[in-house]
Amino acid sequence: MQAPKPSFLERLTLPARVAAFFLVSLLAGVLAAATLIPVAAVAATGTDMTVEVLDQLPDELETGPLDEGSKIYSADGVLLATFYAQNRVPVTLDQISQSMQDAIVSIEDARFFDHNGIDFKGVARAVASNASGSDTQGASTLTMQYVNNVLINRDIAAGKGGSDLTLSGTKDLGDKLREAKLAVAVEKQYTKEEILEGYLNIVLFSGQTYGVEAAARSFFGVPASQLTPAQSAMLAGMVQSPSHYNPFTNPEGTQARRDTVLAAMLKNGKISQAEYEQAVATGLDLNPQTVTSGCTGAETAQYFCSYVEQTILQSEAFGADVQDRAKLLARGGLTIRTTLDSRLQSEAQAQIEAQVPVGDASGAGSAMVSVEPGTGKILAMAQNTVYTPEPGAGRTQLNFNVDADMGGTPYGFQPGSTMKPFTTAQWLKSGRSLSDTIDATRTSYPAGFDWQAKCLGANTEFDEWKFKNASEGFERPMTVSQGLTQSVNTATVAQAALLDLCDIRDTATSMGVHRAVDGEPLEVTSPSFVLGGQEVSPLTMAAAYATFASGGQYCEPTALTEVTDGRGNSYEVPGENCSRAISEDVAAAVTLPLQNLVNGSPGSISPIGVPAAAKTGTTDQSEQTWTVGYTTGIATASWVGNWNSYTSLNNQEINGVTRSYVDGSALAGAQWTQYMKAVAGLYAADAFPAVPAELR
Repeated sequence: MQAPKPSFLERLTLPARVAAFFLVSLLAGVLAAATLIPVAAVAATGTDMTVEVLDQLPDELETGPLDEGSKIYSADGVLLATFYAQNRVPVTLDQISQSMQDAIVSIEDARFFDHNGIDFKGVARAVASNASGSDTQGASTLTMQYVNNVLINRDIAAGKGGSDLTLSGTKDLGDKLREAKLAVAVEKQYTKEEILEGYLNIVLFSGQTYGVEAAARSFFGVPASQLTPAQSAMLAGMVQSPSHYNPFTNPEGTQARRDTVLAAMLKNGKISQAEYEQAVATGLDLNPQTVTSGCTGAETAQYFCSYVEQTILQSEAFGADVQDRAKLLARGGLTIRTTLDSRLQSEAQAQIEAQVPVGDASGAGSAMVSVEPGTGKILAMAQNTVYTPEPGAGRTQLNFNVDADMGGTPYGFQPGSTMKPFTTAQWLKSGRSLSDTIDATRTSYPAGFDWQAKCLGANTEFDEWKFKNASEGFERPMTVSQGLTQSVNTATVAQAALLDLCDIRDTATSMGVHRAVDGEPLEVTSPSFVLGGQEVSPLTMAAAYATFASGGQYCEPTALTEVTDGRGNSYEVPGENCSRAISEDVAAAVTLPLQNLVNGSPGSISPIGVPAAAKTGTTDQSEQTWTVGYTTGIATASWVGNWNSYTSLNNQEINGVTRSYVDGSALAGAQWTQYMKAVAGLYAADAFPAVPAELR
């Protein structure tokens, strides 16, 4: 039979056993004095347990990675938002002021640089003090506190909560022994400087603020490297009881504790008498810098931040399920680099608020989103509300620009006449031209009309359909180009009647058009979809129109360019996913009549100083209004409408102005124009390609 493994105590030398005996006795005495339990009671039950605890502990402390928040950056390096469970910014010891190092050592463990993890003098002093009843003192060294914090952090990371291991809580003999043995192990693993650095990065200062760098920025608005002796003393004093020594809720107590730390620094020769007197004469002089976790702290890019968050939560690259992905986002220290251009974002936000201010009494919503043709990169995403779960005017977490599954409104918005170019694209794909004359006189089609819809099989009969044009007098023969430029409903429907409805839908689908409610292709349940009768999102329309701008290449919208963590790991992000949707010639031909809409005439869009094409859209009763357009470098969808009710924009006071009729060129067109004027020159703004003669 194999001999039993000797216990921890049996493996020790005689002097070590004696030291261990006295350590256990002293720790038991401290515990008993602190808890008013007789020492004999502890000793009677502690011996076997003590040996077992020591045997089971590892010889080294596995520190593991610190919880660290994730940061989202724009393409040009602007910090957009931070996600964290623990607000922490790890730094090296040389990035922490000497006064902060001196303060924490002076108040928490003045003999830190003299002991090997266990301060026997400190233990003896604590026993004597506690036994006399004059004071209650702990014997934990800074190294033991570091061990305790590592264990807590590890338990929290594992989802155990860590509630059974608190610095200020009552600990049993096993807890003390665990800290003691692991503290000795840590002293063998790391230098004193490494332990001090680790402690100052892991320790809790207040609420969700962990680590000295985050604390320095949160309370004083400076990095840890610039902390003064007075500031350092306040922070060092807080770690004993972060909830009690809170300068916002208990300034007097916090200042008194700070002065105690300063006295300890003076006693230990870390500051001079003059420095001490100067420091205690000052107030706390707080300069709080709040770092809000999540997208509420993203300022003008709150809804783009929400889109990025949803992208990560829905990607298997970041974890097996949503819970794991959320944990990684809050604790994994990700650096998330995005496609957002902060210049475009700021301009988009300014222009939508100029048309429909946040909290406008009308309740109208406004949004704009831009993508880059040929890449699908989302360049801007703005809306006229504040991102918050709290109810109120101009407040919502719903992202007007995106589909329901990405945090958008439940259904999206009807796009109106901005759907018409897809019918024209299919017209051209079928071998026809812009100059073809069509009979645009009909305003109704009877039940049983011979609509072509091959995807429906034999079931192609629809109910009678009656509709009208936005203005009277356009019910006449006209060219396809005239019909699109003048946005004549009867002209678009006349084209559709000569085409296959399923082909029109499929062409739109190839350009990314889908229903906002479920991501599915448009339904061919009625020919009315060619006039924009089904709900979509602004991002969908911007990406679809970018297909015209890019010469027929559709690119799925993307928000991420790179995601890494502090350990050098990279995470897979969606790359450019582009495909040929329509030919270059068809894209150029559709663009031609859309260019004619950017001429400043009534109902059109004002010129922006560079070649541009656009289409407006207005639904029945002006409930939803749109302008979607593009240059060769930027495609932008602009929407103004009602997001939580079926209410007309007509005869409503919006931003102090009441209009009897609001079409797509009014508010949506105005913000599109001003925005594109400001930003078009930042990207390609070339002349559009010539249209082949056979398509003209």
